[in-house]
Amino acid sequence: MDKQFWREKWQNRELGWHLPFANPVLKRHLPALDPAPGDRMFVPLCGKTLDIRWLLEQGFAVVGAELSERAVRELFEELGFEPEVTAWDGGHRWRHGDLTVFQGDLFALTAADLGPVDRVYDRAALVALPEALRARYAPHVATLTGNAPQLLISFEYDPSEMDGPPFPVQPDEIHRLYGDRYTLEELSRQDVIDSQDRFKDAGVTSFVQVAWRLNPLSRSY
Repeated sequence: MDKQFWREKWQNRELGWHLPFANPVLKRHLPALDPAPGDRMFVPLCGKTLDIRWLLEQGFAVVGAELSERAVRELFEELGFEPEVTAWDGGHRWRHGDLTVFQGDLFALTAADLGPVDRVYDRAALVALPEALRARYAPHVATLTGNAPQLLISFEYDPSEMDGPPFPVQPDEIHRLYGDRYTLEELSRQDVIDSQDRFKDAGVTSFVQVAWRLNPLSRSY
């Protein structure tokens, strides 16, 4: 899996992960991170998620990272925002008001580029990556954000029934990836296969969505 894979997904409009509404898991569990008005939320691999609109409406500043230029363009268009676009080392920075999106290579993003982050919301980033990249991604985001608290959503299913993405990430891997920087709390667990027709059609018998709260052992700014 490489960058071209995701660019082709957007080009071909294969957007099965894109929800036509703000994620109920975000609405239900964001208070577990004790956010304050004006907090800066980092949303890695954000696509054009409607979660961003919801976060902005709650009074948060949002900074996203996304590979696809098309996704970022559509995000700003659908929000009715006219962005200022400038270059950064990994791509282009799109900005309007309280929304900033770094379009390009997430792994080229630095803490100096990103600026201060109060909370991280990861719905579709960790699960979008194969295992080798997950091992690189998790510490990178923690370092970028100074170990900011995270609301993380993972999925569990039988990998013999379907090839990812999204990939299944079991609790032992979550603890292995994050346990040296965070205490982990499972907030909810729900089998959502009945609402996932594309996975049922592929022969998946159970598709469990798990929400995690990651509390930093220490913060580095």
